[in-house]
Amino acid sequence: MNVDLLTIGLFVGTAVLYALLIPGNWRGWFLFATSVLAIYWLQTFTLLRFADYLLQTLTILLTVLTWWVTRPDRSSRSVRSDWVTLLVLFGLVLLVAGNRYVAAEWRFTSSRPPSVLWIVAGLFVMAGLWAVLWRWLRRVEQRTVCTAVILLIVLIFVLLKTPALATAVAAIWRSLTGQQVTLAAPSDLTWLGFSYVAFRLIHTLRDRQTGQLPPVTLREFITYVLFFPSYIAGPIDRVERFVADLRQEEETYTVIRKPYPVTHHASRITDNGLRITDYGARAWQGSSRILIGLFKKFVIADTLALGMSLTAVNAGQATSTFWLWVLLYGYALRLYFDFGGYTDIAIGIGILFGAKLPENFRRPYLSTNITAFWQRWHISLSDWARFYIFSPLSRSLLRRKRRPSNTMILLTAHLTTMTVIGLWHGITVNFFIWGLWQGVALFGHKQWSDRTRKWYRGLNEKKWQRWGWTAVTWFFTFNYVTLGWVWFALPTPELAWQTFGKLFGLQ
Repeated sequence: MNVDLLTIGLFVGTAVLYALLIPGNWRGWFLFATSVLAIYWLQTFTLLRFADYLLQTLTILLTVLTWWVTRPDRSSRSVRSDWVTLLVLFGLVLLVAGNRYVAAEWRFTSSRPPSVLWIVAGLFVMAGLWAVLWRWLRRVEQRTVCTAVILLIVLIFVLLKTPALATAVAAIWRSLTGQQVTLAAPSDLTWLGFSYVAFRLIHTLRDRQTGQLPPVTLREFITYVLFFPSYIAGPIDRVERFVADLRQEEETYTVIRKPYPVTHHASRITDNGLRITDYGARAWQGSSRILIGLFKKFVIADTLALGMSLTAVNAGQATSTFWLWVLLYGYALRLYFDFGGYTDIAIGIGILFGAKLPENFRRPYLSTNITAFWQRWHISLSDWARFYIFSPLSRSLLRRKRRPSNTMILLTAHLTTMTVIGLWHGITVNFFIWGLWQGVALFGHKQWSDRTRKWYRGLNEKKWQRWGWTAVTWFFTFNYVTLGWVWFALPTPELAWQTFGKLFGLQ
C-alpha cells in the first residue's frame, strides 16, 4: 500500500490538533478541507506532466457531479451551505494550484501544478458547459442520469485498468503536453484512490436509483468520498453510516448553552452546561489500533517482502518445489499483513477523528470454507459486490420470462461477481482467471453445503469427527485460496502455469 511513516505521523498529528483545537461546529469543515488537501498530498508522482494535480482535481469534479445528480429534488436550488461549500472547494483547488510558485522542496504536490489562470479558466468553462447541459438534463429522468454517470465512471475505470488503453491515454496526454510519446506506459496513469472512489460513487448512484440514499449536504458527501484515512485502500464505507458519525461528531462536541443529560460515555458536563469530552478512550482505542497496523505492515509484511514472498522474478528462477511453496505461503501472509495492517491504521486514524470505519478483515485464513473466507476477507468489498452485483443480477435472472434454473442463476451470479472483483484489480487475463477461480469455488461450496446439511447436523454430535473435519476443511480452504494467489501475484498466464507445474513437481 502507498503509505509511509511520515504520512501516518502527519495524519495522527492532525488528529491531535483536531481533538484539542477544533470546536464542534467547525469539525465538519475541518475534515472537509483536510480531506480535499490530503488527496493531493497522497497522490504519487507520475511522469505525465501536471497529472498528479489534474487527476485529483478530476476526482473532486466527479464527486461534485455525482452529488449534484443524486440530490433528492433536482429542480430546487441548492441550499446556501452547499454554495458556500462549492466556493470553499474552489478556493482549496486554487490554493493547491498555487504550489506552482513554491520552491520544489516546500511544494505540497509531487510536481509543479499547471498555471493558476489555466485552472480558473478551465473550471469556469466546465461550470458553463455543465449549466447548459443541466438545462437539458433536468427534463431527463433522474434514474437515467444516474445510469449515465455510472457508465462514465466505469469507462474511466476501464481506461485506467486496461494496460493497452492506459498506454494510449498516456500517449495522448504526452502529445498534448509536449512530452515524448514513445515513452508512454500504463504506469504513467497512476490515479491514486480512484478504485475506491469509484465504488463509493457507484454506491450512492445506485442507492439514489432505488430510493435508499438519504439526503446529504455537499460538504458531507465530499468528506465521505475523500475521507483521507480510507482514501488509498479502503475500507469502503456506506454514506449513511459515515455521515451519521460526522453529524454526531459535530453535535456532541458543540458548545451547548443549557444543561442536558449525558448520553456519550466519553463526556461530562460542567456546572455551566458545557460538554467537555474525555479523549482518553478514543485516543487509546485509535492509537492501539494504529500500533497493531504498523506492526503488521512495517514489521511483518515488509520483512516478508524482502525475499520470502512470491514475485515474477523468483517464480521464474525457483528450482526447488519446497522453496516455491515457502514463497507462495510467504506471499499469502504478506498480502494479508500488508493490506490488513493498512486497514488497521486507517480504522485507527478514523477513530481519532470520530469516524468508526467498517472492519475489513476477521482472521480470514482461519476460515473452513471459501464462503466464510469471503465473509472475512476484504469484507467491505465483498459486501459491496453482494449488494450491487450478486443480488441485483440474481433478481434480474429470476424475473426473466424464460427463467434459467436456480443452479444456472447461482453459477452465473457467482462467476460474474467474482470476475468483476478480479478485473477491478486490473483488466488482465490473470485477474480474470483469478476471479473465475474464486467464483467456481463459491458455487461449488454452495452446492456442497445444500446437499450435506443433514450430515453436518449429525456431525455436531460427534466431537472428534467434527474437529477432524474442521481441520481438513481448513487445510483445503487455506491452500485453495493460497494457490489462487498465483494468478494474483504473477503477470502472465504462462508464468502462472509454469509456477503451478513447479509447485506440484511437474516441471
